[in-house]
Amino acid sequence: MDNKIGWNLENSYTKLPDTFYSTLNPTTVSSPKLVIFNEKLATSLGLNGEELKGTSGVEVFAGNNLPPASKPLAQAYAGHQFGHFTMLGDGRAILLGEQITPNNERIDIQLKGAGRTPYSRGGDGRASLGPMLREYIISEAMDALNIPTTRSLAVVTTGEDVYRETVLPGAILTRTAASHLRVGTFEYAAKWATDDELKQLADYAINRHYSEIVAKEDQYRLFLQEVIKRQAELIAKWQLVGFIHGVMNTDNMTISGETIDYGPCAFMDEYDPKTVFSSIDREGRYAYGNQPYIGAWNVSRLAEAILPLLHDDQEEAVNIAQEEIGKYKDLYLSYWHTGMKAKLGIINDEADDERLIEELLMLMQQHSADFTNTFRALTLDKIEGMALFETDAFKKWYERWKARIGRQEEPISASIALMKKSNPAVIPRNHLVEEALDAAVEDGDYAVMERLLHVLEKPFDYTLEKEKFTAPAPPEVSCNYKTFCGT
Repeated sequence: MDNKIGWNLENSYTKLPDTFYSTLNPTTVSSPKLVIFNEKLATSLGLNGEELKGTSGVEVFAGNNLPPASKPLAQAYAGHQFGHFTMLGDGRAILLGEQITPNNERIDIQLKGAGRTPYSRGGDGRASLGPMLREYIISEAMDALNIPTTRSLAVVTTGEDVYRETVLPGAILTRTAASHLRVGTFEYAAKWATDDELKQLADYAINRHYSEIVAKEDQYRLFLQEVIKRQAELIAKWQLVGFIHGVMNTDNMTISGETIDYGPCAFMDEYDPKTVFSSIDREGRYAYGNQPYIGAWNVSRLAEAILPLLHDDQEEAVNIAQEEIGKYKDLYLSYWHTGMKAKLGIINDEADDERLIEELLMLMQQHSADFTNTFRALTLDKIEGMALFETDAFKKWYERWKARIGRQEEPISASIALMKKSNPAVIPRNHLVEEALDAAVEDGDYAVMERLLHVLEKPFDYTLEKEKFTAPAPPEVSCNYKTFCGT
């Protein structure tokens, strides 16, 4: 095929030992059709959007053709799923290569739902339309919220059915990422690769994501430090917008610090740390309030995996790992407190700030207050329409908060500006996402989804256009809301 599209692919992953991957082509499909396409993302990747929307682009998105210089492969990895270790790998995803962008960034191009691989474990290697559209919506919303994430370039339908609880239309998502290296990739190496292969993997990850520490003394300790920092910051950002990942297994935690694998994910309406949306999380392991702790647990598994690189002496290696893991809590709390203060327009530091934050959250939980809309109301200083705002306890809190921001040297306008940058006016509310998915999957109507994506593209714009997208779902809908993996 010609290269009018602008493909500029390499695949540096193939320079690693082949124990880390299997080479294979995607499985072709019968009748692909492009249903949603991210033209802005395509342009940023150095790709020609008009050409990509044509037949040659769709054939690539479907896995029927390969772009120039593509070396398709499925990555091997392992992971702790709900605390239990197992061998995994790309069971339905194929990495086409890494697009070198005009800014000289290296971005993975992966097809999700591209057919069986050696790691499919009996699965069909395919994906259904609804979950692929969900990932498109949520990942693009997360990017707009300034949260590190994989991105979605396109979704095509395949013209073929997939079989889950019912017969569903098949689809393939084209996903982009800084890389698909996971904590589980290192767990796989620790279990099934040699120490030299583990070192090669770590060197590859450092070169790709942390080039500033290449060849430094203690570079593997520094590598662990950097991953811990990025994960602490990432999860703090999740908490600050009420995002619940739903399946924080170690194979779903990236070394790059990006959010990955939007399966049973959702945004919280009513504030409650025990909130769980995932249909498979029956014990609440990955509830909203547990996410920071699971982050620490997951990076501990990374530290275990790279112990041979931290020091030749096992005992000293464990000491190093424990020292670095011990920093996670303070890092997370620092990121979270900084973010919460910004959400309340607090610019300087006072001793009582933490208590002010905790009291608000306690009141929100007691009165089942909508998480996003509480902070939106404070930003607009329109304290109305919620039961929380009618309580004496909140009114007292509100007076203390107004006095707190009034004591700052900066004018109130600076606090308002900070709050508008920190509190989204809109999020991808679950009932709106479901409405968009139902219209697309059941009726072939993508206009609802496109309208939602347009609104979510600028979540911090406090415009009238966004008003109708701010209402939470009716209680009978939100109380029974469940999400599913789609596998």
